[in-house]
Amino acid sequence: MKTLKIIALSAALILAGALQAQISVNVQLGAAPQWGPVGYNNVRYYYLPDVETYYDVQNSSFIYYNGKTWVHQRNLPNQYRNYDLYKGYKVVMNDYHGNSPYIHHNEYKNKYYKGYHGKEQKNIGKRPEYKNSNVSHSYKSNNERFDSKKSDKHGNNKHSNHDNGKKGKK
Repeated sequence: MKTLKIIALSAALILAGALQAQISVNVQLGAAPQWGPVGYNNVRYYYLPDVETYYDVQNSSFIYYNGKTWVHQRNLPNQYRNYDLYKGYKVVMNDYHGNSPYIHHNEYKNKYYKGYHGKEQKNIGKRPEYKNSNVSHSYKSNNERFDSKKSDKHGNNKHSNHDNGKKGKK
């Protein structure tokens, strides 16, 4: 009887360990970023031609060459800190499933050159809007920073009833 309890307890522990392993694998898989292209939920990597960088969806990190080695970082390199991920083109790497997407970097770099744009892409989410002028506008283009219907780039109201101090003109 005691042996049967030990066997049952061992089986329960093994089953619990297997369930825990399955849960941790599911937790480790990253979700696609809001700037990622719609329709590619099961892809692991994007290639960003404008900055010659890969994005690892699973690990939520960028992979880029720093001149000596390939590095994995949560942020883009400093020289691209103002790069607009929402507007930049993302090459979805459906054909690669390993851990080193840069293994064929020269091919990607030649095929998807800086400025490359394939078919139109829609982002998963919308670009965050920043209302505080002290906050980085890295996700906004110059045209989107100011609502042209409301004010010019200096904050002056374009549609007031004043034109150089004269009332009644628009």
